Amino acid sequence: MAFSVHCSTRFLLVSGGRSRSRVRCETNGKLVVGSPVIVVEAPRMIKTAASVPCLIVNSGLVNPGDVGRIVSRKPKDVWAVRLAIGTYLIDGKYFKALVLDDDDDVQN
Repeated sequence: MAFSVHCSTRFLLVSGGRSRSRVRCETNGKLVVGSPVIVVEAPRMIKTAASVPCLIVNSGLVNPGDVGRIVSRKPKDVWAVRLAIGTYLIDGKYFKALVLDDDDDVQN
């Protein structure tokens, strides 16, 4: 299923297939394992979260607007984030927490 993300100042409209959801970015949102996040700035270098990590140049693998989930927390505000392309260790300044709004005014 393909998703598209339309950004505005504080809200995102995420459409996938036939459904649409309104999503809010939170800078001060409490991140826990399983929290949905969205990448707001692409990191220059990314490290895989494998048992033998590999540091690679981000050549378009992780882009702004990519959505993932927190897998675990590492020291110094580094988080293991599961994205569609794999699990990577990403600094907390590159993503924000997402909160799903339960508004019924989102049009289909």
